Amino acid sequence: MSAEGLWHNAKLLPAGDLETALTDGAIVVLEGRIEWIGARSELPDRYANLPCHDAGGRWITPGLVDCHTHLVFAGQRADEFALRLQGATYEDIARRGGGIVSTVRATRAASEDDLYEASSRRLQALLAEGVTAVEIKSGYGLDLAAERKQLRVARRLGEHYPVSVYTTFLGAHALPPEYAGRADEYIDNVVQTMLSALAAEGLVDAVDVFCERIGFTPAQTERVFTAAARLNLPVKIHAEQLSNCGGAQLAARYRALSADHLEYLDEAGVAALREAGTVAVLLPGAFYFLRETKLPPLDLLRRYEVPIALATDANPGSAPTSSLLLMLNLACTLLRMTVTETLAGVTRHAALALGQAHQHGVLEAGRQADFVVWDIETPAELAYWFGRNPCRCVVRGGRVTQGQHP
Repeated sequence: MSAEGLWHNAKLLPAGDLETALTDGAIVVLEGRIEWIGARSELPDRYANLPCHDAGGRWITPGLVDCHTHLVFAGQRADEFALRLQGATYEDIARRGGGIVSTVRATRAASEDDLYEASSRRLQALLAEGVTAVEIKSGYGLDLAAERKQLRVARRLGEHYPVSVYTTFLGAHALPPEYAGRADEYIDNVVQTMLSALAAEGLVDAVDVFCERIGFTPAQTERVFTAAARLNLPVKIHAEQLSNCGGAQLAARYRALSADHLEYLDEAGVAALREAGTVAVLLPGAFYFLRETKLPPLDLLRRYEVPIALATDANPGSAPTSSLLLMLNLACTLLRMTVTETLAGVTRHAALALGQAHQHGVLEAGRQADFVVWDIETPAELAYWFGRNPCRCVVRGGRVTQGQHP
């Protein structure tokens, strides 16, 4: 359904925060883009005769951005969840051959069509909550053919669903079983074969590494970053999730788009992120599901004014969720973030974490018309409710793609 014309009788959060709210706002949508946005009283006369869409006094935000997901995978790991409830740690399970490697086995065995169908269901749940841009990582293939399969599915999702998909190559996610005890040789394969081939095929928008005791060392991580730099690809990092390996500082030296997880981040790491302009992506779903007790250094991130984004981390092992709205509530209740911080975290800061701040996260003239109309009385409800979706409708590219037109 077309959303072209004048949207009025709306409360607007153009930048995803309460400070810039317009309580009687209007948006003019023409040819799929925002032609004008502002206070209804200031609407230019030339738009007065456009088709009208009455928002009914509802709140409108930018389309939400999920900047860290692993949506494309096969299988599930519910039995590992049961083991953790009996006392096993995430690291224990990984060292026994479970964890990421178990999902690798299932993903390698799945056909591309099977992966697409399974991933579609997860993506549809995100779209129903107002997500209009999403990052999807590989990292459950760990060989060229399977990594290619994951990234091809991610591209295909972006072609068939009303969402902007950004792909991240995470070949350095875990050590595949055929390389047991030969991590440096596997990194050779990542940088010399997989990354170069997949980048040449146009399947890679960014490059990520899991820098951790059960992942890859800072030295191995830097080899991947150096290879990405040669290909002019931006980098990201899974860092300081289980220990402080100095991954965030390393990523900052390479001007990483984001450093993600960060429970064990120290002040030196925070300062490095600030200097580099790297976004801190917090993942409260994984924090909750793994029953982590070490909180990320929120006060330090605030003091150094590091942009903070939130994401689902949707994956079968540590964050089996497809609800970005739930992450807002968890970020407030578990991480002690404010409502304003969480709203920025899934709009403009999340877009910045993807290197796409010029495309997503803010409503302004000239941008694609991507926004969400919410059945709420106050924006705080987006973080307040959990297990409820107050999305009335989603507009993407000037068309209503989800929900009911007001």
